[in-house]
Amino acid sequence: MQTSSFNLSNSISNLKPRNHRLNLAHLPSPLKSSVNFRLINGVSTRLPSICCSSSSPRKLGDWISTPAPVLERESDGFEVRASVPDSADGGEAALGKSKLGETIVLGSLFGLWYLFNIYFNIYNKQVLKVFPNPITVTTVQFAVGSVLVFFMWTLNLHKRPKISGSQLLAILPLAMVHTLGNLFTNMSLGKVAVSFTHTIKAMEPFFSVVLSAMFLGEMPTPWVVTSLLPIAGGVALASMTEASFNWAGFWSAMASNLSNQSRNVLSKKFMVKKEESLDNITLFSIITIMSFFLLAPVTLLTEGVRVTPAYLQSAGLNVKQVYIRSLLAAICFHAYQQVSYMILQRVSPVTHSVGNCVKRVVVIVTSVLFFRTPVSPINSIGTGVALAGVFLYSQVKRIKPKKA
Repeated sequence: MQTSSFNLSNSISNLKPRNHRLNLAHLPSPLKSSVNFRLINGVSTRLPSICCSSSSPRKLGDWISTPAPVLERESDGFEVRASVPDSADGGEAALGKSKLGETIVLGSLFGLWYLFNIYFNIYNKQVLKVFPNPITVTTVQFAVGSVLVFFMWTLNLHKRPKISGSQLLAILPLAMVHTLGNLFTNMSLGKVAVSFTHTIKAMEPFFSVVLSAMFLGEMPTPWVVTSLLPIAGGVALASMTEASFNWAGFWSAMASNLSNQSRNVLSKKFMVKKEESLDNITLFSIITIMSFFLLAPVTLLTEGVRVTPAYLQSAGLNVKQVYIRSLLAAICFHAYQQVSYMILQRVSPVTHSVGNCVKRVVVIVTSVLFFRTPVSPINSIGTGVALAGVFLYSQVKRIKPKKA
């Protein structure tokens, strides 16, 4: 049996310490329970300990010489107090600290996601301005990313996966469209302003809806279709007033949208079984390596080897500057996608979509300020309408169609 100590503070009207005495003659001593009575006015009285034994056959009435006190509602100056353990308050405090820590980590990841994306677009645009070879630039980015992946696996920063042949075959289509998506993005960035490329890439939800309906049979709700109208209208308005507009840059960005959304559809339709599935970071790492091996032969056949110091010097370029900016762009390229998948593991897809919309706004604004891109009022309105449509799309995706 366990011993328990209670501080009684409930009112006991008929109990007076001097009239109630306990007969302790017959009490054994193994187990004790103390009763403390405290007056409200500060005068306290302690009764002798009541000793009871679980092994004794005697009844409680044989031990106590006076009748048990009767508890009544009205107060006679006594109060009953029960001590509450502090563990509940401590648990709530620990839970609050845990939530605060998770919020700080998530906020830091969002900040890094935006920061890496901003620097990638700036350095990448600077390289493509003086070195207009998007296939070579994209291959270099995949090569640096592959090195970072092996570095991460070697240092056990992320567990090295065990990949089967069936998994590689399932991932191959994803790697192909991933390669095309990034290649077309770099081709667009080399032709038009960064802000315009990202305005066109706001059309991604449109391609996602169309491809999901065609290949997955997922028909959009009326709300989703309505949200696509401002996206398409805003992109069209921004395109008509874009100072750097050209069709090569426009269609390259559109092809990037098609490739990236095809990757999402393929990942749902052809991905490996659930028990053999990979986490997002591992999947991205494998796709990066496969993309490098897919694009490297294409680079040699189309653009050749143009990253040697001799070639860059013959083109009148600053070799050190091109190398440093290319390396920084490649690191930021891999880092922002890696952080994006880390965020996706912590939040819902809808929250991630909203964050991606905000990221696009941040990239457009910073690129306009950094490169001093001329923007007309109508162009700004078109871009704003398109981005507002993307935000609306991310919200209405939560609305599930009613079952018939």
